[in-house]
Amino acid sequence: MRAFLSLATASLFSLAIAGPALAQGAAPAADAPVTPMTPDVIAHFDQVLPSADFIRREAMVPMRDGTKLYTVIVMKKGTRGGPILLSRTPYDAWGSTHRVASQRIVDILETMDAEFAEDGYIRVYQDIRGMHRSEGTYIMNRPIAGPLNNTGIDESTDAYDTIDWLVKNVPETNGKVGVIGSSYLGFTTLMAEINPHPALKAAVPESPMVDGWMGDDWFHNGAFRVTSLSYATTQVVNKGDGGGDFALGKGDDYTRWLEAGSVGDFAAKLGISQVPGVRKWLENPAYTPFWSEQAVDKWLAARPLTVPTMLEVGQWDQEDSYGAPAVYRALEPKDKNNDMVTLVIGPWRHSGANHGGSSLGALDFTGDTAHEWRVKYLKPFFDHWLKDAADPHTPPVLTYATGINQWQESPRWPMGTGQALYLGANGSAGFAKPGVAGHDDYVSDPAHPVPFIPRPLDMDDGAQWKPWLVHDQRFVSGRPDVAEWQTATLDKPVHIMGAPEVDLYAATTGTDSDWVVKLIDVYPNDVPEAADQGGRPSMAGYELPIGIEIFRGRYAQSFAKPAALKPGQVVHYHWALPNVNHVFLPGHKLKVQVQSTLFPLYDRNPQTFVPNIMFAKPGDYRKATQSVWFGGDKASAVVLPVVAE
Repeated sequence: MRAFLSLATASLFSLAIAGPALAQGAAPAADAPVTPMTPDVIAHFDQVLPSADFIRREAMVPMRDGTKLYTVIVMKKGTRGGPILLSRTPYDAWGSTHRVASQRIVDILETMDAEFAEDGYIRVYQDIRGMHRSEGTYIMNRPIAGPLNNTGIDESTDAYDTIDWLVKNVPETNGKVGVIGSSYLGFTTLMAEINPHPALKAAVPESPMVDGWMGDDWFHNGAFRVTSLSYATTQVVNKGDGGGDFALGKGDDYTRWLEAGSVGDFAAKLGISQVPGVRKWLENPAYTPFWSEQAVDKWLAARPLTVPTMLEVGQWDQEDSYGAPAVYRALEPKDKNNDMVTLVIGPWRHSGANHGGSSLGALDFTGDTAHEWRVKYLKPFFDHWLKDAADPHTPPVLTYATGINQWQESPRWPMGTGQALYLGANGSAGFAKPGVAGHDDYVSDPAHPVPFIPRPLDMDDGAQWKPWLVHDQRFVSGRPDVAEWQTATLDKPVHIMGAPEVDLYAATTGTDSDWVVKLIDVYPNDVPEAADQGGRPSMAGYELPIGIEIFRGRYAQSFAKPAALKPGQVVHYHWALPNVNHVFLPGHKLKVQVQSTLFPLYDRNPQTFVPNIMFAKPGDYRKATQSVWFGGDKASAVVLPVVAE
């Protein structure tokens, strides 16, 4: 174990040089009397007492190029023959093993680790190269070795080398390794499956970053997420240990971003235009090979499926809703016996599966759904592959049906069959194609964009950000720049399982435009029992978004080659909303909202075509009349994946 930096020690304190011996450089004896001038300094303090129920080790694990990565290994005392559960993170491995200062392993580790730690798993967290305590150079979502990376080193090789070292240097292990992690850690989990080490027996990528242009963190269908700018600086300053936040004070971010102008203008104002991560976005706004060749689902599609994989995503994941279903589509054709790949969709926010899952925003579920998934499905999955436990017969697809609040197992995904919910005249919507053709118009003004949640906005406030996708949409109803269509009251349930697809026929008087479509469950205007009698806060008339997604008009014909729209010309747009399992109950209504801004989550489209929106000038931002067509040969609809009851 010579590579370990530190082990549990019998002595908790190391005394500093003290008293008269200070000048001679000799420390006083432990039993020497203290004086008023004895220095009140110690060289080391170990919080971990001999009575702690865990062992914690630190190691600098060498990679094939000589770079050493900081790695923390934690296990319960007495562990023998334990499997390793590895997470590779840019977010501080030390912090991931110091959640609470405690003598109990379930306290120091992340909440989701509790059941594993108590059952003999060896929990390992590692800082990826260039971050926190690891050596090397950090590259955000480092591309796989190949056309975009000629170094031969990537997160796949680092995972391989790490696993190889662990199984040879952790004597308490049984030699089997699983990988797990959410968001960026979901990306590194997937990377471990590319040319995997033989000891890697199972993987659980949660909300993985897969394609940052199509629908994960940086862009959605070409529209840029402005909060990405702060991520680029917080990650790279001081190796992620702080100092990269923008010093902008507090206040309404809606106003701040509106006054800033374009993304390029704001980057210049902040002095970050030359930050490499920022330049990658500013200089590459289209889906050229710069982005398309970084798509992890494409990498996985080109390789054999050898590692049992459970993909997880939250139904209301506000950061990475695209990745897990995209990887499922890439891997499922290789799963010949339908027993190697599982897709899980839970009623959660981003990374919510690893925390409490009893509620989200105004929604309450029947118990802690996240804990239930971890105990009933996740751990048995790992136990089978890493501990030779009995086959739990993990379902090919596991989704939580919101609306009726129950887990459902399925043989495939999607389960529903497409059924068009048509937009019609006078704000009506229905499953019958309208007999009358026409269009509804609204004026989109970039000077007065539609906010994505009610103002004032604080993009750093988790209470605003985490549940925003379930926020009551009545706050924009009645705005002149939001068009709405609604069904009659349902007399029977409508159950959807899959990704609703947008078929939008629309025109603009401008030469570019964004289109935002929302699918909404409108609650009946019932009044529940009063809260002081034990009831829940009223959701009477609540407009629950089931899916919200944006599309940048310039990419209607090609994601790689943007083109100006012709004023007044009707264009057929097609894109998907996030994957869901939801039941619209009798007494509810379905609503569709269409708008052209979702600010400041996404940058404003100037509605005048410019070669690069990132550098649009004030004069480029102009009002435009937007026309959404219905009926006839331009029948706009949201195609729902309906399951026959």
